Parts: sequence; structure tokens; C-alpha cells
Amino acid sequence: MQHYQIEPIGYIQSPYKQKFAIPRQPRLIPEAKAKLIFNPNFNREEFVRGLDEFSHVWLLFRFHETADKGWSALVRPPRLGGNEKKGVFATRATFRPNAIGMSAVKLDGINYKNGQLSLELSGIDLLDGTPIIDIKPYLPYSDSLPDALGGFADDRPETELTVEFTPQTIAFCQAQSAFPELQGFISSVLKQDPRPAYKKTKEGIQQYGMTLHCFNIKWQIEGNCNIVLEITKQSAR
Repeated sequence: MQHYQIEPIGYIQSPYKQKFAIPRQPRLIPEAKAKLIFNPNFNREEFVRGLDEFSHVWLLFRFHETADKGWSALVRPPRLGGNEKKGVFATRATFRPNAIGMSAVKLDGINYKNGQLSLELSGIDLLDGTPIIDIKPYLPYSDSLPDALGGFADDRPETELTVEFTPQTIAFCQAQSAFPELQGFISSVLKQDPRPAYKKTKEGIQQYGMTLHCFNIKWQIEGNCNIVLEITKQSAR
């Protein structure tokens, strides 16, 4: 049996600092912007010559935070409420052989500044620091299959959750000139209902916290409404 070594070509700088709250598929949250920073061996403009002709790219990456936890032949997809097992190859679960994932994301731009090559991306669903092992252009004539069947995940995930902000959190978002889409970004993340599947059937008020960009966000769920209670900025390290 042959074994292969793979050298990451770069890594992702993402607003998602923890696995909690990351959308389960790409492009569900267009406001989620990120950068792909190229590693030294691939930090040359020749590698991306012509890539700006494409609107979207495929990213092949490694689930680096769960790779050392092993894999399983059967997993519990969140779309099925975590109550039914499916074969790992019938899902996009993270606990898989070789721990390789893929995402089709929007390419917003290519930068080469101060000797560093990077891609500007949006609709990202990757954890900050995710190693990228390959990039391929998205080809609409080949990659888009309108008649394909999506099995148990055939429809875009939707929830009935609404989002409300307190006056204080609205004022905080409006004061963040470096993050003009912060309120919309938080709202889009919460509408995706990032709670674990087993929590979604719990009654009563539930409180949660998450980190997006450099902000700590606290909110609670009352019925079908997310109420953003507090947003604070992390102190610079």
C-alpha cells in the first residue's frame, strides 16, 4: 500500500475562530469573508496566473482540528437531527479517512502585496488556520448539475429562526467601521441555527456564545427568536 505526503499550499484566515457557528456548507453566508495566504513554496504569482478569469474556486483542505481524532465508517449527519447513522462516504462529515474536505467559494480578488500572495474569498465555511492542499477553478458547465439528486440533504437548510439585536449591540455594530457588515454577518450565522442537533428540540431559554472575527458574541434563544445580548471586542494580544 502506497502512502503519500501532501504539502499544504497555504492556509485560511477566517472569521470563524471555533468550529461552533461555522455553516455546514459553503456559500450559505455570503458575508463570511476570508483570505487564503500562500505558503513560501507557493508564494509566487505564476501559480495563480489566469485564475482571476473565474468567479468561484474549489478549495481542497484538511480538517486539521479533528484529523487526530480518527474516523468512523458510520456517522450521524446533523441534517438528520443526529439521530440516524449514514456511511461516512454518504456524508460530508469531518471524521473521515484522510480528513480531506472541499468547498466551492467565491473568488473576490487576488492580491500580491509586500511579497505575499493571497486570495480574497467569500461564502467561506472554514475554520481559521485551515490548511489548503489544492485550488481548482469552478467550471459551471461541468461542476453545476441541476438535475442531480441530493439524497437526505437535497434542499438548502432553512430555519424559522429570527434575529433581534438590543439597542446596545446595534450601536456597537454600527461603530465598527472596519467591519461594516458585522450585524448582517452575525444575523446570517444565527439564522443558520448553529446549535447542536440535540439542543434544537429543547424548550426554554438557551444562552450561547461564539467568536467571529475578533468579537465575542453572546445571545439567547427564546422560542424561534435569537436575541443578541452582548458583543465585546477581544483585547489585542
